[in-house]
Amino acid sequence: MGMKVITGKVVAGRIVIEGEPLEEGSTVTVLAPERDEAFVLDSQAETSLLAAMAEADRGEVIADEQLWGKFQGHG
Repeated sequence: MGMKVITGKVVAGRIVIEGEPLEEGSTVTVLAPERDEAFVLDSQAETSLLAAMAEADRGEVIADEQLWGKFQGHG
């Protein structure tokens, strides 16, 4: 399964995407900027994000305890 970066807008509580519609039943991840804040990725950051999402799709994830352990002491 390939990954796409697609933009859209929330209209009447639903996400309306630009361009070709997604296949019915597609699973999506939504990254939404705060109200007056732009969400901009350079090409390297976009490549890293897509690679991380592909890892997750393949089940290459860590347990939540491991994740939270990484954040302990940083705050």
